[in-house]
Amino acid sequence: MGKIIKIAGPVITAEGMRGTRMFDVVKVAKEELIGEIIQLKGDTATIQVYEDTTGLCPGEEVVSTGMPLSIELGPGLLRSIYDGIARPLPVLQEKSGDFITRGLVAPSLSREIDYDFKPKVKVGDLVQAGDVLGTVKETQVIEHKILVPPGISGKITKVEKGKYNIEKVIIEIQTDDKKKEKLKMYHRWPVREPRPIKEKLDPTIPLLTGQRVFDTLFPLAKGGAAAIPGPFGAGKTVSQQQLAKWCDASVIVYIGCGERGNEMTEVLDEFPELTDPKTGKPLMERTTLIANTSNMPVAAREASVYTGITIAEYYRDQGYDVALMADSTSRWAEAMREISARLEEMPGEEGYPAYLATRLAQFYERAGRVTNLNGTNGSVTAIGAVSPPGGDFSEPVTQNTLRITKVFWALDASLAYKRHFPSIHWLTSYSLYADKVKGFFDEVEKDFSSHRQRIMNMLQKESELNEIVQLVGPDALPEEDKLILDTTKSIREDFLQQNAFHEVDTYCDTEKQFLMMDCILAFHDSAHKRLESGKKVAKMVTVPVKERIARMKYAEDYKKEAEQIKKDIESQLKKV
Repeated sequence: MGKIIKIAGPVITAEGMRGTRMFDVVKVAKEELIGEIIQLKGDTATIQVYEDTTGLCPGEEVVSTGMPLSIELGPGLLRSIYDGIARPLPVLQEKSGDFITRGLVAPSLSREIDYDFKPKVKVGDLVQAGDVLGTVKETQVIEHKILVPPGISGKITKVEKGKYNIEKVIIEIQTDDKKKEKLKMYHRWPVREPRPIKEKLDPTIPLLTGQRVFDTLFPLAKGGAAAIPGPFGAGKTVSQQQLAKWCDASVIVYIGCGERGNEMTEVLDEFPELTDPKTGKPLMERTTLIANTSNMPVAAREASVYTGITIAEYYRDQGYDVALMADSTSRWAEAMREISARLEEMPGEEGYPAYLATRLAQFYERAGRVTNLNGTNGSVTAIGAVSPPGGDFSEPVTQNTLRITKVFWALDASLAYKRHFPSIHWLTSYSLYADKVKGFFDEVEKDFSSHRQRIMNMLQKESELNEIVQLVGPDALPEEDKLILDTTKSIREDFLQQNAFHEVDTYCDTEKQFLMMDCILAFHDSAHKRLESGKKVAKMVTVPVKERIARMKYAEDYKKEAEQIKKDIESQLKKV
């Protein structure tokens, strides 16, 4: 137990804290505000408080719990909405009304729900860390596997089968050192510590999103890490929401880290209403939301990121593919900068702490496709939005994120102003997973990768031609170059542009993406052949089939439409 001697916003200093450890959770003052030790000097501890410190006075007591910041992991995480330190917001609202009062404590998991536990083991079985003890039906779409917590192994001496809440002891294990461990349906895990794995696997399977610019041009592998940087209004939040809705991960963890309250309100209102396209059930059946808006205590932003990645790792350990959306890591970095300034640490570039790159790496490196302790395979894919001030990609958070992530989806303000969404710029974005996942796409269609490369080459060529056009005008270009400009216009407007609010176009499967590319390139090749006989591009691009190609994205029976378009291309170009 110590006493407060200094208060600087969310950072307080307490003396008499000898015997405490770094990152121990403490309770501050009579209201028992939750805090975490971030610096120790002798018996003096510096503490970041995860709640509002208004009204605190020097001399008030600080009590250490002796435990790091941890979260309960078990049935009930899905369908839940938490704050940055894993307190369920609906429960806090019941206790305090619309405005959360200080010092409120609520367990992460409900004790009122009974789950039907079906054991997969029997008395006498030998188990070790990560083994599946049994299952419960957490939601209509996710079967929750109860695991042996890391660090425990031994012989099972008791098994309970039936319907219980999570506090019931369901398994008793006699450990290797003859101790008795009583296991419940949940266990606690420190959020800053990565959960153990057997080995990391090569990221060769793409995370399919149904968004053409992501899947075709800049694919992300399951277990990979991606960054979506962009200025305000360029579409970061909508892009992340589209990824959360449509990607082929089994579990979604969405972290609203320091975002504006109205944006997070849209997420909280919209997600419970969304229908999962795979199951027809509500999307929340496989989603966890963590809301830490910009007006919430600044120190909790850092905790929210670690809380989210820990939940993602837990479902990965059960053999699921998990997608984690962090919106945005810039707000998290700003929280670090503010805490660092109050600690009077030596500032790094643009005032960010010197350990900014290390903290970002610690977060993104927890992503990965892995073999779990129980032999199953699972993955955590991390997608972090970055909000560089003024859209300046040279600022420290964006640059340090680029060093770690292998996919860079660069949002462009000029595209957003032209209403081109998703406003991912094809010349500044890249994916280092393209070669890794090439085999998967070529199994869908053998020409998929070659079509992708042709489209990328044409978009590069368009950039060069636009510079010439600005100097001499479009009429001075040879017919071949005019055709390339028309084809790239079709690629941009008909293929890359996608309507998130259109019933059909909001999701585009891999086969449809290939057929759309195939139709665009088929028209280009047929028109190119006719250039040799003196045909003019201006006449060829006015044929009715061009409109059919542009409307193909809205076609439900796209296979039949693609087949008819390819026939019409030949017949209509012959008449020109």
